Amino acid sequence: MNIIALIIIGAAAGFIATRVMKLETDIPTTVAIGIFGALIGGLTLRFLLMVTGWMSGFAGAVLGAMALIWLWRRYVAR
Repeated sequence: MNIIALIIIGAAAGFIATRVMKLETDIPTTVAIGIFGALIGGLTLRFLLMVTGWMSGFAGAVLGAMALIWLWRRYVAR
């Protein structure tokens, strides 16, 4: 169940992050950005998850995905 939840939350977070960052990607890339962003955001914002619940985990996933997009644009896509 955790893997399915990670994919669903990651897909939603990736979709929001790519729209906020104005990045046009295909669906698998959007989902991958969201999943890896969820991992990054989940690790860095774990203490918020304990304090405020699952909503902070979603916010962390979106912020992590946005950070991943920023890093990719900064260092990879030239």
